Formats: sequence, structure tokens, C-alpha cells
Amino acid sequence: MRKREIFRRALMLAVPMMIQNGITNAVSLVDNVMVGKLGTEAFTAVSIVGQLIFVFNLAIFGGLSGPGIYGAQYYGQKNLEGFRATVRIKHWISLAVLLVGIPVFIFGNEFLINLYLKGESADIDPVETMRLAKEYLSIMLWGLPPFVITQIYAGSLRETGASVKPMVAGVISVLVDVVGNYLLIYGSFGFPKLGVRGAALATVLARVVEALIVVLWAFTKRRQKHEFLIGLYRTMLIPKDSTARFLKKGLPIFFNEFLWAGGIAILTQCYSRRGLDIVAGLNISNALCNLLNVVFIALGNAVGILVGQTLGASRYDDAKKEAFSLMWFTGGVSAILTVILIAISGVFPNAYDTTEAVKDYAKYFIIITALFFPVQGFLNSLYFTLRSGGKTLVTFLFDSVFTWVCCVPVAFVLCSFTTLPILTIYAIVQALDFLKVTIGYILIRKGVWISNIVS
Repeated sequence: MRKREIFRRALMLAVPMMIQNGITNAVSLVDNVMVGKLGTEAFTAVSIVGQLIFVFNLAIFGGLSGPGIYGAQYYGQKNLEGFRATVRIKHWISLAVLLVGIPVFIFGNEFLINLYLKGESADIDPVETMRLAKEYLSIMLWGLPPFVITQIYAGSLRETGASVKPMVAGVISVLVDVVGNYLLIYGSFGFPKLGVRGAALATVLARVVEALIVVLWAFTKRRQKHEFLIGLYRTMLIPKDSTARFLKKGLPIFFNEFLWAGGIAILTQCYSRRGLDIVAGLNISNALCNLLNVVFIALGNAVGILVGQTLGASRYDDAKKEAFSLMWFTGGVSAILTVILIAISGVFPNAYDTTEAVKDYAKYFIIITALFFPVQGFLNSLYFTLRSGGKTLVTFLFDSVFTWVCCVPVAFVLCSFTTLPILTIYAIVQALDFLKVTIGYILIRKGVWISNIVS
């Protein structure tokens, strides 16, 4: 009975997040597929820029996650003033990331894009790919501020258990993006034919619409449901002791997400040494796999929120039982996704106007990624369970340090100094996660994560 209840609560919290995050990824997928009709250079350029913006997005996610741990526990403790402090510091952290990230993209765009153009290909023009990538990035930068605003409010709402509003905003934003892509990429109904610039403009518009809906809707219901918004902006000052505590727990998460995303970007750069066809194939695979991995990512977030609320209420035995139940549940759900991905792996690449070699790479990258989905699902639950108790330094070592110490060197050495096929190398790097699962499971069993950080 207890397990069924925690599964029900997890799904009630996670399903709207799945839909909303799925829609966010669907925006990228729509761009990807529609731009894919313009040719291999166009969607390779979009995929490279997407990889760079992914690092920024993960930096925002990591920066907001530290205060989010406190937010879930403060809400479980019914401490609204403490919760408001977490929302305020999210604003400051986001502003700092924006002030650093945007200049890096503006002044370092060519250097960053060129990292992915080291390989060779008889079918892809690197000069044209560079030109299109710079065009796309210059417009996409305008979408970063509304994206950040959405993350601040959507994350805070989720920490209170309200995940439906962000989901609805996400549904509307993807409709805006689809229509905008159709009108601006191809020049339909008299609109200008802008190609990759049109895809970027549509995405920016979708981000603006999503942010407006989430913020306006939240404030409309502030007296009935979201009381933490009342008086939120009377001051943006945060007590020194609270700031110190938030940063102590939050900085390891920020650096973890930033370095992990950077590690994934470097992994892609290692694979690209074997040719630009590899980048294109990985892009197609990631576009599809990212759409489905929102399921176990949302369940991982739900684990962190539910277990965090239980820890905030000082119900430690219940928190441990809930954590184990949800970990196995997430792994089982991820196994279902494996079957779905493998079933469509041979069909999805045909949506792109590219070479047969790229399509073949995409198919097998999808299959390999799918086979490791249950491992990824279990890992996400382990990660969010450790984080729910404030063990952010442990998660930093567990996640990003592992990526840089194990995955990146193995990929670099195998890609640079061996003749192993790229698909074999990709599978070996994915298999390294079995070591991480073993370490994480031991940490969870020992209960090192169990603590109330707001008492």
C-alpha cells in the first residue's frame, strides 16, 4: 500500500514534468527535423550550437538546484519565508550565469563551433557549417533570458508540488515553435524564407511565450495556491547565513552540472575526430533519445522532491524506503523506453535529408543508447536521492568528476590512438556507467545521504 502510494505521488509529480520537459526537448527536435530538410550542413550546424547551449542550460539547472534542495525541504516544513529566500537567490544565480555565458558565446563563438569541425567528410562542407552555426547562435542568444525566467518559476512551482502550470506553458510554446518554424524556415504563407535563422527566431518566440505564461499564471493564483509569491519582491536581499548555506550546498551542484555538460560536449568532440558524419549521426540519435529520456529525468526529479520533503519532515525511515522503491520503479520504466527506442531506430533517421552513412550511424547510436536506458534511469534516481539530503559534494564526485576522470579519457584515447569502430567506442564509454551504478548503490545503502538540512 505504501509503495503504491509513493508511486502514485511520484507519477502525479513526474508526469507533468515529463510532458513539459518533453515539450522543451520537442522544441529542439522540431528545429532539428525541420532544419534537417535543408541539408546536412544546416542540421549539423544547429546540432553543434545545441550542444553549446546545452552546457549553458545545465549550468542554469545546476545553479538553481542547490536552492531547490532547500526549497523542497522548506516547503515540507511549511516555512514560506525560507522558501522565498531560495527563490530570491535563484534570481541572483541566474543573472550571474547570464552575465558570464552570453559574452562567452558572443566573443568565443567561432572557437567553440570549430571544436566540432575537426573531422573530415566528403559530403559535409565545414565552411558552410560554420557560417550557418554562427547565424543560428547569434539569434538563439536572445532566447536565453526568457528560458532562465521559466526555469526559476517552473522549478519553484515544482518544489511546491505544482507541476501542471509549467506543463501547459510548455505545450503552448511548442505549438508556437512548430508554427513559427513552418512559416519562417520555408517561407510559407508569404513569410520570408530564413532557413536556420527562421528556426532560431521561432525558438526564441516560443521561449518568450512560455516564460510569460508561467509567470503571469503563477502570480494570478498567488493568493489561492502560491502564497510564497506574496511579498517575494519586497526585497531581493538574502540573509548572509542563508546565502552561505545555499552556496555551500549549491556550488557543488552548479559545478557538477556545468562540468558534466562540458564533459558530454568534449565526448562529442572526441567522437567528431572520426568524421563530421559521426556528429550528424549523433545529432539525430540525441534528438530522439533526449525526447524519451525526459521520462527517467522527470522521475529522478520527483524522487528528489518527494524524498526531500520527507527528510524535511524528519521522517528518515520513510525517506529511505521511498528512495529504494522509486529507484527500482524508475529502472523498470526505463526498460520500457528501451523497447520503444529500438523499435523506431530504423525509421526515425529517414526524416532527415542526409546521406545513408549518416542514417546508419544514427540508427546504431540510437540502439546503443537505448540499451543503456535502464542504467541511466537507475543512475538518475541514485543521483537525486543523494542530492535530496544535501550531499552535493558527493554527487559532484559521483557525477562530473567520474565523467572527466573515466569517460572523457577513455573516449579520447580510443578515438585518437586505436582503430576500433566508433560504435564500439561509444558502447564502451556507455558501459562505464555500470561502475558508477555500483558506487552510487553502495552510498545509498549506507544511508550517507539521510539528513534534514533545514531543521
